[in-house]
Amino acid sequence: MTWVTGVDGSGYGVHHLPYGVFRVADGAPRIGVRIGDFVLDLAGAEDADLVLAGGALRRPTLNAFLALGRPQWTAVRQRITELLTDPAHRAAVEPLLLPVDEVRMELPFEVADYVDFYSSEHHATNVGLIFRPGQPPLLPNWKHLPIGYHGRAGTVVVSGTPVVRPHGQRPSREGPTFGPSARLDIEAEVGFVVGVPSPLGHRVAAADFADHVFGVVLVNDWSARDIQAWEYQPLGPFLGKSFATSVAAWVTPLDALGHAFVPAPEQDPPVADYLRDEPHLGLDLRLTVNWNGEPVSQPPFAGMYWTPAQQLAHLTVNGAALRTGDLYASGTVSGPRRDQVGSFLELSWGGTEPITVGGTERTFLADGDTVTIIATAPGPDGTTIALGEVTGTVLPAH
Repeated sequence: MTWVTGVDGSGYGVHHLPYGVFRVADGAPRIGVRIGDFVLDLAGAEDADLVLAGGALRRPTLNAFLALGRPQWTAVRQRITELLTDPAHRAAVEPLLLPVDEVRMELPFEVADYVDFYSSEHHATNVGLIFRPGQPPLLPNWKHLPIGYHGRAGTVVVSGTPVVRPHGQRPSREGPTFGPSARLDIEAEVGFVVGVPSPLGHRVAAADFADHVFGVVLVNDWSARDIQAWEYQPLGPFLGKSFATSVAAWVTPLDALGHAFVPAPEQDPPVADYLRDEPHLGLDLRLTVNWNGEPVSQPPFAGMYWTPAQQLAHLTVNGAALRTGDLYASGTVSGPRRDQVGSFLELSWGGTEPITVGGTERTFLADGDTVTIIATAPGPDGTTIALGEVTGTVLPAH
């Protein structure tokens, strides 16, 4: 139990404590941790010697703290928990609590590299059925390795940042045309934030996942389906994806998700040795996609075919180095039912089956639309963790 008021049942209790970066008015960015509807100023806490992290909590991003590694992450988390639960610390800590609606959230970490995977069998199957009717929906390699591509780190933006409709080449019967995307879409995903780097030429084992990955963020990988359809062969996604990827302002530590790990789906055929993760675990994260405030889908992350540990192992199997601040995302999270898909491409079945949103038939995104993705996870003793939301509003093309 915490002495902070209004926290019980909020999803942001002492069992959670996600990290973020905030500003007060025009002040400098500061690291904080969320407790209920407050932000605990960790920079101020370290200045006051209430928390010791070698100055890492006084930096403008989480990167220096992420680089410290799991023993220090755990020690700081334990100390924050003590500060927020022991009434003896209340007089010193309470002045460092700021209402969350009075601060402006920033991108919590400087993104080093960004990789996006394609790890939902249901999503990959749906895409195959939509784009390759009459052919096997999964390509031959799909169940042998986690498919992914290297994205653009410089266009990863914090939740709440408007998304400008992108221009690009689009296919038509007469040949390519140029203009604003007419099939702007979302992809509801879960991202993993790397803390501890690895040297070039070194392979990171799936078993070492928790030694390198600090925590989890919700991701919306905005996608221009018409631009993507024209460009992706033979090298894959490029301009149809790189214009914006939104991430939540709050990073949920892996230490907060101990009760959310569940057995992952069985993999058949057996995977290569380097992809074997024992135990074979996914995360019981339950996403909800809201389109202009209306829930339209509830993708279940627990059913993802490739696990976060396998993704990390595959990402480094060729010797590629991890860097502090690397972000890799799961790919679109989709379940077996239409109301469990994580993209509007699937929800409207390629635009051929409109759905009703706000009393209007819709397929893809219009200017002014707002998409918000939320998620929950089980916590200890029947509690619930509410991951930081990721939201964005579409602005007209410039």
